[in-house]
Amino acid sequence: MVEVNMASHRTRMSWEEFCGIVEQVLNTLPELIRRHLDNVVVDVEEKPSREVLRAVGLSEEEIAAGETIYGLFEPMFPGIWSEPLDFHSMPHRIVIYKQPLERDFPDPKQLRTEIRKTVVHELAHHFGWTDRDLERFDNHPDPFRDNLLESEATQSHPSGSQRSETGPSDCESDRA
Repeated sequence: MVEVNMASHRTRMSWEEFCGIVEQVLNTLPELIRRHLDNVVVDVEEKPSREVLRAVGLSEEEIAAGETIYGLFEPMFPGIWSEPLDFHSMPHRIVIYKQPLERDFPDPKQLRTEIRKTVVHELAHHFGWTDRDLERFDNHPDPFRDNLLESEATQSHPSGSQRSETGPSDCESDRA
């Protein structure tokens, strides 16, 4: 008898449900964080393009083997300004990629956790955190359950600022 692994055949989450989770993460961030997100746009896209994957440093071989990213932080450098710009006040865009997350996390509960982790990870870049700064958070299977974020929120960022996460989401306009 042949057994079918139902987890690998799970129906994809609807666009609305996926965007709803992203919105929920943003809406449940502490006010202390949300008030610093006026210049942040959060979008959802199906998957990163080859150009994006190459731009983040993946080789053609890695891309062909299925390597991908779950999210992307993009500082948006506007045209020429007459005054110096503060990085934290410049417009920023965060993109969350639906398809890679669904593919790598077929369990619905784990998928929700990973969507939340991805949103928080990308938002942390808005506050100056690097991927290296975020390794412990990323490597934790569920940093929200064990209050990892709360215990680390009191620690200062290496640059001297407080560690934080971000803002308004625009799921509808980016639907492909």
